[in-house]
Amino acid sequence: MDLDNRATHGLHTVKEEDVEGDIENDAKGILNSDNGAHSTEPLLVKRRNTTSQIAIVGANISPIESLDYEIAENELFKQDRRSRKKVQIFQYILLKWTFALLIGLFTGLVGFFNNIAVENISGFKLLLTNKLMRKQQYYEAFAAFAGCNMVLAAAAAALCAFIAPAAAGSGIPEVKAYLNGIDGHSILAPGTLFVKILGSILGVSAGFVVGKEGPMVHTGACIASLLGQGGSRKYHLTWTWLRYFKNDLQRRDLITCGAAAGVAAAFRAPVGGVLFALEEAASWHFICLICVWRSALLWRAFFTTAVVAIVLRAFMEFCGTGKCGIFGKGGLIMYDVSSEKVQYSGTDVLAVILLGIIGGIFGSLYNYLVDKVLRTYSIINEKGAAFKISLVIAIALLTSCCSYGLPWFGRCIPCPTHITVSCPNTDESGNYKSFQCPPGYYNDIASLFLSTNDDAIRNLFSASTKKEFRISTLFLFFSAVYCLGIVTYGIAIPSGLFIPVILAGACYGRLVGRLFRSISNLDTGLFALLGAASFLGGTMRMTVSLCVILLELTNDLLLLPLVMLVLLISKTVADNFNKGVYDQIVKLKGLPYMEAHAEPYMRDLVARDVVSSPLVTFLGIEKVGNILHALRTTGHNGFPVIDEPPFSDAPELCGLVLRSHLLVLLKGKNFSRERIPAGQEILRRFAVFDFAKAGSGKGVKLEDLDIEEEEMEMYVDLHPISNASPHTVVETMSLAKAAILFRQIGLRHMCVVPIRQGRPPIVGILTRHDFMPEHILGLYPHIKPHK
Repeated sequence: MDLDNRATHGLHTVKEEDVEGDIENDAKGILNSDNGAHSTEPLLVKRRNTTSQIAIVGANISPIESLDYEIAENELFKQDRRSRKKVQIFQYILLKWTFALLIGLFTGLVGFFNNIAVENISGFKLLLTNKLMRKQQYYEAFAAFAGCNMVLAAAAAALCAFIAPAAAGSGIPEVKAYLNGIDGHSILAPGTLFVKILGSILGVSAGFVVGKEGPMVHTGACIASLLGQGGSRKYHLTWTWLRYFKNDLQRRDLITCGAAAGVAAAFRAPVGGVLFALEEAASWHFICLICVWRSALLWRAFFTTAVVAIVLRAFMEFCGTGKCGIFGKGGLIMYDVSSEKVQYSGTDVLAVILLGIIGGIFGSLYNYLVDKVLRTYSIINEKGAAFKISLVIAIALLTSCCSYGLPWFGRCIPCPTHITVSCPNTDESGNYKSFQCPPGYYNDIASLFLSTNDDAIRNLFSASTKKEFRISTLFLFFSAVYCLGIVTYGIAIPSGLFIPVILAGACYGRLVGRLFRSISNLDTGLFALLGAASFLGGTMRMTVSLCVILLELTNDLLLLPLVMLVLLISKTVADNFNKGVYDQIVKLKGLPYMEAHAEPYMRDLVARDVVSSPLVTFLGIEKVGNILHALRTTGHNGFPVIDEPPFSDAPELCGLVLRSHLLVLLKGKNFSRERIPAGQEILRRFAVFDFAKAGSGKGVKLEDLDIEEEEMEMYVDLHPISNASPHTVVETMSLAKAAILFRQIGLRHMCVVPIRQGRPPIVGILTRHDFMPEHILGLYPHIKPHK
């Protein structure tokens, strides 16, 4: 199993079988340690090592490892750089932009396909229900409505339970973790991509209070990862040009573009997609915009989202005649509110401020309840696929009962006289659903419940319709959607949080607009938009990207000052209670996410205070048997390489060698009977791409090695494959400063060296697990975490 530098933080070396057994124990004790876990702790708490090497990915427990964003500058790499020709550099640049084009193209196609599928499946279900309602076959209508929902839900759950558990949930926390340097099993696998697309269509069509926007971010990342695998030796797709992308650094950039493309496809917001990738998905880039988010990557992300917008626009023009459902209407604007004139006074601003304050409180409460629900559902999901599917079907039945049953509490309202649309509506969408009402009347509760989520938001955002929905209807719908959104998230289907939050926020905003009608002149549709912004700010805790996304969604630039104001207020209020929902979920899943800032107590510690021992090191020219023993008995991924006399005047650190590189080197069997440098022999026998990271196929494993007994006593030169310039810090460096450096550079290993000569050349190695609060507070329980 491939883990980080240490498989333990104790004072002994963990054997490989111990590590595997530890994972099995963790899977059995998912919710609590032996002493019980506090309600704010991650779901996975190990008995011996609190910074677990496993995490919850999707709906299953999976092993995790760090990513190598640092380029190993060894002799092979330097030789390859020197030998590159201008045509190869041109190929590399051309491929980067070609991949950006393909990511945008495929993500746009998937986004279009998702919308068409959801609109048509949901439309068929709602038309069938309305047809039976008009015949006064009410029980049959409910049976058809609930039956369709449960079948669709069961299919989505079965896909996640049996094919790709990593596809469950939003996927944004996993993408955030990947871009932060954490890789989990099947996060971006082809099977995950397939289930994410199909499961999202089935889940949204089943009437759940979920969105396809979060899964689209994961889908875009999966598409980018699939394109950036660097080819496949298994399927003989090893085109020479693709070799440049066989490293985590290049894949990270592609996946960043994929995440931006996913947002652009979901919301038809190309600029918002770039900003979302900058602010949320790749948030570690945001620390140093100029240094880290290189201008080339920024342009590629922008180019990718522009391609998505062009693809969507082209296909919507194709579907403009109505053959493809409602998706083909309205261009790139999903909820156009630009027809309403925006004029506001001081009392309107006060109302918006109050809206933001309450929205922040509701948003933080939403996050708190989602956290509790996820903890509860994890107990059920742990029991197996049958329990996962049963839970999904139960929530589908609950949602169907609410959607079909609550409209019966509404009364029939006469259709307004001065409108340009039909009332009541005869198709699957629209503001005026007849439900059980006679001709000329509509049921306002049914107009919200018996619609797709997008249509319900469109109805709430509709301008110049102040009395279309009664106050009691808005309160009932808000209560139901708020609760259903909470209890739905966490079941084993692909599900996004954006649409549930926007839906609840829009209803809340419209309700406030109705209540403040006597003191505010703002249209209730505009209040709905501001309410959605307040909920998004209170739950997601993003500002810049959300502001732009909302403006691109609604086509109303005049609302920019109010949207900015309400986002800032709601985020500020909510930050006083808890973290953003995605940050909470990342912690809940046990993903060792490196925060943008160091914890205050880290200033009182230095680097040597958290490194573990004993440290496994290799000599520059090491015996084969010693290397095999270390690989078999540890789960380390990086090993310091030390030169000693006669190869140096004194012991000195000459580099860091990766486990994967050692396996390739040993498989090549470039051994010698004497402890002598290999010289140019290794450079002639190996190329730098022989040591490149394997794609989705199988890399070299320890079991693949066939070392003879006599070869165990032979020697191998590690210098050509060792990173001769690893990042090092002195042992007395503040742990807070070391943590910031580790995160900003995107490291996997940080070497700690002594401050004085005459001591061993390396004190230890820091990995991301050494910076986790669970590890530090476990070593120093007297430290107050909120100092």
